[in-house]
Amino acid sequence: MTVAPREGWRRPGPTAEQRRNDLWIGLGMTGLALVSLTLARSTGAFLLGPPPSGPEQLFWTVAVTLPLIWRRRRPTATLLVVAVAFIAAQARSAPESQFSSWALFCALYTVGAWGQDRQLSRRLRIGVIATMFAWLGLYYAVMIDHIPADTFADAVGPVPPVLAAMVNGVLLNVLVFGFAYFFGETAWVAARREHELRAQAEDLRRSQAEARERAVLGERVRIARELHDVVAHHVSVMGVQASACRRVFDRDPGKARTALTAIEQSARTAVDELRRMLGVLRTSADAEPPAAGGVERIGELVERARAAGLKATLGVYGDPVAVPESVSQAAYRVTQEAVTNTLKHAEAALLDVRVRYLAREVEVDVTDDGRGAGRVNAVGLGLIGMRERVTAHDGDLEAGPRAGGGWRVRARFPLAASDRPVGPQRDPGDRDRAAAGAEPSA
Repeated sequence: MTVAPREGWRRPGPTAEQRRNDLWIGLGMTGLALVSLTLARSTGAFLLGPPPSGPEQLFWTVAVTLPLIWRRRRPTATLLVVAVAFIAAQARSAPESQFSSWALFCALYTVGAWGQDRQLSRRLRIGVIATMFAWLGLYYAVMIDHIPADTFADAVGPVPPVLAAMVNGVLLNVLVFGFAYFFGETAWVAARREHELRAQAEDLRRSQAEARERAVLGERVRIARELHDVVAHHVSVMGVQASACRRVFDRDPGKARTALTAIEQSARTAVDELRRMLGVLRTSADAEPPAAGGVERIGELVERARAAGLKATLGVYGDPVAVPESVSQAAYRVTQEAVTNTLKHAEAALLDVRVRYLAREVEVDVTDDGRGAGRVNAVGLGLIGMRERVTAHDGDLEAGPRAGGGWRVRARFPLAASDRPVGPQRDPGDRDRAAAGAEPSA
């Protein structure tokens, strides 16, 4: 499977919906920051010192938060603008700091989650975080001499109050910046893994489709070889009969007519076989020719199942008739595949194989008492082969779990008028009921 290398993968840009969401997030953050600025000015709590003029306060508040509307389209530029504006606003003692801090957190996270150049995004985030801590240290160094003497009058802890305040500020910033870096990396890794899973799923679907095509082609090649044997037989008979007709044509017209009748019947049968397989004839030099088999050899499959340890029975119902060789071989192959699946996958103890000669069709029915659930596989190679064989003869195939437990495969093959038994036909249900009282024959 071909998956994009982890280090070389570049995350696709944001969708139109994500860009719209960024617009609303940036505008919403800016609006909340302006509300926070209004409340800070109303309370008069100017923690960073005397504030600048009102318009300048508005400018810094908007400069820190509004660039978030481009955060996923231009993550690197957004972080640089927000970081510079944040430090400048604090240097100018702008009173709004709550939503400005969140804007910086969001910009750091976005570079980690959406930065196309991973090396640049890491360096940029580490540089911004280091700059923020340097600014924090500079702020402490400048402000430590301007702290009023009564600020920590009520301090009772074991740590000096100024040191405690500095350590508390550092720990808080470590937590904020650490989470921004960690969540950004996590989001990028999650996006990369999602891409890899989609690529693997697509490769798997493609491989399954190719496997199905190869299975169908291989099965058609095998069917074509079997059909070749059947048609070749009829054509050989026609050649023999034509030669006999030529030799007796003048001396014995009766025998000549008999030979011509046999030629006619063989020709019709061969044409019928060719019609059924039109479009699926293939040749393959490396495909193994399947072993010859027909309905009369189904008993051998049952004997093999018994030898493997199953309690296997075979029942033949109705009046056996001669069926076309291709139909006989297809019925045998379907039964063989069903018995093989029972031996390999079903974990069954009982196997029941029935061959029914009905008024207008011949039917093979294979049931077992094994595991029914979980055995249906619409793309399984065995099921594909069975369906190909049955469909090629205009038949019907049923394969699935039984209501009472176990598994069932039933295939019906229609018979031509010349293949059906002659004479009055009994109801198939009567045959089954009559045969139910007798011991099935192997």
